[in-house]
Amino acid sequence: MGMSEAADRADTFVPHRYREQLVDLGEIRMNYVAEGDPAAPALLLIPAQGESWWGYEDAIGLLSSQFQVFAIDLRGQGRTTWTPGRYNLGTWGADVERFIDLVIQCPAIVAGNSSGGIITAYVAAYGKPGLVRGAILEDPPLFSSQAAPPYGPGMMQTLGPIFKLWAKWLGPQWSIGDWTGMVKAAPDELPAFLHPGIGFMMGDGDPGAGASPTPVQHLKEYDPEWGQAWADDTANAGVDHATLLAQVKSPVLLTHHFHMTDPDTGQLMGAMTDIQAAQARRLLESTGRPVTFTPLDAPHTMHEPMAQRYVDIITEWIKTLP
Repeated sequence: MGMSEAADRADTFVPHRYREQLVDLGEIRMNYVAEGDPAAPALLLIPAQGESWWGYEDAIGLLSSQFQVFAIDLRGQGRTTWTPGRYNLGTWGADVERFIDLVIQCPAIVAGNSSGGIITAYVAAYGKPGLVRGAILEDPPLFSSQAAPPYGPGMMQTLGPIFKLWAKWLGPQWSIGDWTGMVKAAPDELPAFLHPGIGFMMGDGDPGAGASPTPVQHLKEYDPEWGQAWADDTANAGVDHATLLAQVKSPVLLTHHFHMTDPDTGQLMGAMTDIQAAQARRLLESTGRPVTFTPLDAPHTMHEPMAQRYVDIITEWIKTLP
């Protein structure tokens, strides 16, 4: 498996504020942190694509006084096992379900950002009954991360070209690793509507900065095969987003952050168009479970740069849970 075990990539990682632990889930060993009182309600945080658990570092500090907070590295990210050929909603969802079963051992509130939000919805729909007390979907790319969605633009009209670029120049398991070549090729290989986002997606998170001259930490910890799986739609194997949403069995908070649609091409910079967000909400409401929809003027991974605001929004909503 070469790069599959985190021990093989030991020099990749940097120290963090909280103690990291590993749990054996069978196919993978999952890296996680757990902070707060074990008697407090359990809250599980699932990062975005290309983000490790430590994107939530500030949020964990604010949340751990009220919750027992768990934050994980999904397979293919951080210190969790990389699994070539095995990246899709089914495997990520099963990993989360096992983690709740084996580590948390009680029903949890689950909050996921971006593709982590789709994984959260997957577990709330297809996981064992009672596993998820409430599902927080933080700006998930519902419909927009499908190849041919029933509503609005699909993966290659949104961020798909970025994921394709990562996969091509970095290679599965970083087998190519040509960061310099990628940065140089980006303006030519990416459609014009994504150009303003190049610095954000390949930089150190400062929206004003350009692409970083060397690999940024969160992508060093990422298997670029993840991106390939979304670009070629294998990430969605056997999962249709509309069907998924209509099966969700817990109360839901759905947030919708910054987005911009190109008036000429319909291409989307952001996670969902207004139409996609409205259709997601309609399908969630069709389940008869309580749904809160909150549009926000916020960046896509809001929990990192705006940790306090993120915490305020989710804790207010959590108070409404039965």
